[in-house]
Amino acid sequence: MLDIGVTKLAIIGGIALVVIGPEKLPGVARTIGTLMGRAQRYVADVKAEVNRSMDLDELKKMKETMEDAARDVSQSIKTGANEFEKQWSDATGDSSALGLGVDAAPSYPQYRHPGKKWRLKQGATPQWYKARAGVRTKALSGAARVARYRPHKFN
Repeated sequence: MLDIGVTKLAIIGGIALVVIGPEKLPGVARTIGTLMGRAQRYVADVKAEVNRSMDLDELKKMKETMEDAARDVSQSIKTGANEFEKQWSDATGDSSALGLGVDAAPSYPQYRHPGKKWRLKQGATPQWYKARAGVRTKALSGAARVARYRPHKFN
């Protein structure tokens, strides 16, 4: 930056005091200070943006190298699998090569609906036993339950 010592600052302050005057000098100094602060913040923001863009470029390069490495590994696995399949078919004389070929489709059991009436609950306890034992078989609303079990007043 600028190489300004204490003596140079004192000379500049003395000249400013004579030119500007003692009444306006504090306001001018405050304005210069705020402008210098804004300039420093602007320079810091530009530096941060440049650093961010450099980091982003480095990350993009790293991403590309990782994608290339993954592509190479995938290709080597595919070639190894193809070689194994070819060797297996040559050794066994089987054209399907362990079912890994294109013409072989995986065989899964066909889905069959159980055929149950899952909405109808069939209890093992007979209805006559439930009625005798006092088991509730029907849902009652709150008001119906209060009306049913309210004690009766006899006059």
